[in-house]
Order: sequence, then structure tokens, then C-alpha cells
Amino acid sequence: MKKNVHPEYHQIEVTTTDGKKVKMFSTVKKDLVLDTDPLTHIAWTKVKKQGSTKGQADKFNKKYGSFGI
Repeated sequence: MKKNVHPEYHQIEVTTTDGKKVKMFSTVKKDLVLDTDPLTHIAWTKVKKQGSTKGQADKFNKKYGSFGI
């Protein structure tokens, strides 16, 4: 391997959404706090969060209505 080409690895602490702390190595130099992980992401939970879609059609029409879509 060439010297001074690859980033340095540092041990960091990653905090998951449930508060669990995991030590791992990364090129990131600071600890991470996750806002999405397998406990909360739809790909793993198969549960879709209900968001407010009220006014979405009006917002779309206001933005793109002049195109005659």
C-alpha cells in the first residue's frame, strides 16, 4: 500500500436510536449519533410512518400548474 494515500482509522462510538452504544472503527474522527438504523428504517421494520399529506396536491399544482400538466 502506498503511504499517505489512505485515510486513518479511528475508534469511535456510535449511538443507535434506542440508546445502545457500539464501538467501531471509522475514518470519521468524531462519535456518531444515528437518527435512522435497522430499528427505525422502513427497509427493516416494514412499517411506513404516516406523514401529513394534506395540501400536497395544492402545493404541486401551485408549483407546476403553469406547465399544463
